[in-house]
Amino acid sequence: MTRLHAFRRDARLLLVLGLPLVGSHLAQLAIHVTDTIMLGWYSIEALAAEVLASTVFYMLFIMGSGFAWAVMPMVASAVAGGHDSRVRRVTRMGCWASVAFGFAVQPIFYWSAEIFLMLGQTPETAALAGEYLRIVGWAILPALLVMVLKSYLAALERTQVVLWVTVAAVVLNIGVNYLLIFGNGGFPEMGIRGAAIASLITTTASLIALGVYVAWVTPEHTLFARVWRMDAEALRDVFRLGWPIGVTNLAETGLFAASSIMMGWLGTLPLAAHGIALQITSVTFMIHMGLSNAATVRAGQAYGRHDKTELRRGAVVATMLSLGFAALTVLIFLLLPEPLIGLFMSPHEPDRDAVLGIGVALLAAAGLFQLLDAGQVMALGFLRGVQDTRVPMVIAGISYWAVGVTASYVLGFTFGMGGVGIWLGLAIGLAFAAGLLGLRFWRWTDRWKPVQG
Repeated sequence: MTRLHAFRRDARLLLVLGLPLVGSHLAQLAIHVTDTIMLGWYSIEALAAEVLASTVFYMLFIMGSGFAWAVMPMVASAVAGGHDSRVRRVTRMGCWASVAFGFAVQPIFYWSAEIFLMLGQTPETAALAGEYLRIVGWAILPALLVMVLKSYLAALERTQVVLWVTVAAVVLNIGVNYLLIFGNGGFPEMGIRGAAIASLITTTASLIALGVYVAWVTPEHTLFARVWRMDAEALRDVFRLGWPIGVTNLAETGLFAASSIMMGWLGTLPLAAHGIALQITSVTFMIHMGLSNAATVRAGQAYGRHDKTELRRGAVVATMLSLGFAALTVLIFLLLPEPLIGLFMSPHEPDRDAVLGIGVALLAAAGLFQLLDAGQVMALGFLRGVQDTRVPMVIAGISYWAVGVTASYVLGFTFGMGGVGIWLGLAIGLAFAAGLLGLRFWRWTDRWKPVQG
């Protein structure tokens, strides 16, 4: 097989697996984007509160997803190695660990308004954000279980259903938002509380749909038979691999959460513009995340088959695809910032021009870290595929917090660059992560000596 033929084959396999995952991540994000857009049309105050609240929810959700993401390479390696019982055991215990985490973080949601006040947010914004999180906080339980089932299905290369269930969830969320936020169809006008209820309903419906599909299509794994029985060995393995992934996720999302807090210090309008720009950049990040998840599965398969050549070649292909798309998004951010930002506000919003002006500058800064963001998330995907998570956790913590948050504060406030300085600090943190994580993976593959049989 020639190198070009091998490259094309790997690219095709990665895209067949990854594009539905990209679509499902985009659809999942669309649930939150539609909340942002519809609340932005409801009021700027509700939009600012939702920015803070959704940042906290996503930060905890993505941390808890570490156990679900641990399931993905473990199932992929188990399937490649012919260990079917291992598939069932780690997936079940992924559910256990996720549910435990979901209950453990409920006090944070309950006391969120008080926490926001302590962090310097305005009383009105803190109160609205607290109302939202007290309701939507319960959605983290079905949301984390959905992530486990998605990881299980992705490892089995059954990604189409994940896409379609998530797309259906977007449609459902828009419909319930329309009824409850604005009080249409005879329902009460609930504003931000209506958006929270819609998210809870949507997430629960997604879990039911995926659960029915899994029970119907993969009966050989009997995932839900005696699901209440603990498997101490498998739970330990999932926890060992998953908690560093969760902490890594927390470090990265915490970087953006810290940026939201700092933007809140600048005022409601900068925070609203930041929230819009963050939603737009999150769309492109979900594409890289979907490709990264596919790369994790492919790397896990190569790792389970002890195939070093396939592992390295697949990493090159995945990186090139992700960086190519990142270059395209840089052009879009620089050429079309106002139409993108304008989608999130009513044409009659009195503060529209002010928010647009701030948001355009933020998107220009965001364009600078697109390539860096793609590089670091792909490197993390490769490392998770070979079940290397602890050292990447340390690298992420240093890069995102010691470097990124510090740089954001210094540029934004010490040097008086405001929101643009905060976003340039994010880029610096991502640059450190991309470089160190990439170096870690390629050095690991150089040292790896696969044992056949």
